[in-house]
Amino acid sequence: MTEWYNYCANVQWNSPRELKEDLRNAGILKNNLIVFNICRNKYRIVALTDYTRHGILIRFVGTHKQYDEIKDIDNI
Repeated sequence: MTEWYNYCANVQWNSPRELKEDLRNAGILKNNLIVFNICRNKYRIVALTDYTRHGILIRFVGTHKQYDEIKDIDNI
């Protein structure tokens, strides 16, 4: 996960399309939420993205199973 963090800290995406082109394993959700698949999809990171300020706020880190148990992704 450190590799993911270091990568995201040094990249600037201007839109969900740019992010998806760069990281094809990322999932674009509504309300500027992104799901990143980490360690061959063993873990998931859900982050709120601000494309204007080029910032990411991590909302969830857990296993794929824990992610699947989330009932309302917008309120994590």
